[in-house]
Amino acid sequence: MGALVVQDPGLLATVQDAGRFGWQRFGVVVAGAMDLFALRAANALVGNGADGAAIEFTFTGGRYEVEGGPVRVAVTGGAFAVSVDGRPVAPWRSFTLRPGEVLAIGPAPDSLRGCLAVAGGFDIPPVLGSRSTHVRSGIGGWQGRALRSGDRLPLLPAAAGGELELPPSALPAAPDRLRLVLGPQDGHFGEEAIAALTGGSYQVTADADRMGYRLSGPALTHLGGDNIVSDGIALGSVQVPASGQPIVLLADRQPTGGYPKIATIITPDIGALARVGPGASIAFTVIGLAEAHAIRRAWDAALAGVPDLLRPALGAGNLYDSERLLSLDLIGGPIPD
Repeated sequence: MGALVVQDPGLLATVQDAGRFGWQRFGVVVAGAMDLFALRAANALVGNGADGAAIEFTFTGGRYEVEGGPVRVAVTGGAFAVSVDGRPVAPWRSFTLRPGEVLAIGPAPDSLRGCLAVAGGFDIPPVLGSRSTHVRSGIGGWQGRALRSGDRLPLLPAAAGGELELPPSALPAAPDRLRLVLGPQDGHFGEEAIAALTGGSYQVTADADRMGYRLSGPALTHLGGDNIVSDGIALGSVQVPASGQPIVLLADRQPTGGYPKIATIITPDIGALARVGPGASIAFTVIGLAEAHAIRRAWDAALAGVPDLLRPALGAGNLYDSERLLSLDLIGGPIPD
């Protein structure tokens, strides 16, 4: 039986799939990958299904090796510094990791989080229909916790296949402003609060993790009290406590909450938010519900179509392979006379 061995998990690495749905009404957290496009792309690159579990890492991916035979792997989510035995390897493509080789994943200039997928996936039993880890409650993933040095994650059998890559043109562009729909409790705020939310910028504070991002910026003043009868919290809910400083609730959000939620960031923009970390500036724009639904339908279709965007990988996986470099548009425009 093959296994992926964790030499160093980096800052925070957990096993995640698309999430644990259908249980939130019983108090069970959804969890799941913060960047669903990165997860889908990583799985597609190694031949896994859309519901496959991968390792989500934060800032750096750490170091890994394999036991039991060579295995195809892929790193997605950003321009992470990936190497095998010190040889640079391009992200957003699959490559074969052989026993005795060490895969190292360093930081990226454009993303806080990434995904590491392994062909076949992890032989980990699902909990309530998902392999996603929720560390606070200790369920799912690998022993209900973040990965540690020395962990050996058993692998499922993988189908044979050639190396694939996702062209740079297929990567999603980050929106200039995160799009949100007002509600469900926007009536607890006046026009001044709505204007403040969309007119300025907010900074991601150090209080930012998979549960939520606490922001610092223009205060959002309540019309009345800052408490409501607790109700369900959706992915991307922007709740406003007494301080007036918004909190964006993310994958590991609590199932219910009692602060008014002025708006909800649309799901297709959550990945862009998940890629930034403390100190980053973000801004918002309001869109209508019909437009949000149209964007979501197009995004769902794009996720489903990721496997069709893949192409045979050029070169041997080396980041500076000449065949790969020749295939890229390294100029991006006409050369002036």
